[in-house]
Amino acid sequence: MKVVSVNIAKKEPISWQGKTWQTGIFKKEQSNFIVVTKTGVYNDAVVDKKYHGGEHMAVYGFSKNHYAVFKNHYPNIPFYNGIFGENLTIENLDETKIKIGDTFQIGSVILQVSQPRLPCKTLNAVFKSNEMMKLFLNSTFSGAYFRVLKEGEIYKNDKVILLHRANNSATLSEIYSLFTTNKKNTELIKHVLKIDTLSPKIKKDIQRKLL
Repeated sequence: MKVVSVNIAKKEPISWQGKTWQTGIFKKEQSNFIVVTKTGVYNDAVVDKKYHGGEHMAVYGFSKNHYAVFKNHYPNIPFYNGIFGENLTIENLDETKIKIGDTFQIGSVILQVSQPRLPCKTLNAVFKSNEMMKLFLNSTFSGAYFRVLKEGEIYKNDKVILLHRANNSATLSEIYSLFTTNKKNTELIKHVLKIDTLSPKIKKDIQRKLL
């Protein structure tokens, strides 16, 4: 894997279906590098802190390979690196292979996979379509949220190097499926609730499925 683009955003308004709100989804490609801290990317706007940012969702990565799939559905939307709100646009990020707890080095930064991204209405607004959220959910293309184990800098074209493969874990796509096609898989739910490196917030959301 390789970093194709590093991206940050300013807080900006977004409007859709008669409503306007503030967002940090409009990531712009940076010419050189980004600075990564334990709580997020320096100078990157995080507006809805209930669902984005913080220790367990400090950095968001999305696969460049997925762009073509969505572009086929939205040929009139101008695609650019960062359009999905990702800090890292990564070549060959595969959610069906990457597991919760996998640890990677990118530049001087060490990141650990913490959870998949669950889409919200802002994605519909970006693509000007009420079908976008559904399309995103019906794929395995969640991208990956990371916690930061070692702060530092990530440059465009940095390699993504696997340092540690998590044992007895679950892939990003398996976790994601509990919110899409696999909502009542009690066996999988019980398994993922035992994963220490799964982010606390999504763990609570999954735990509610047993109630």
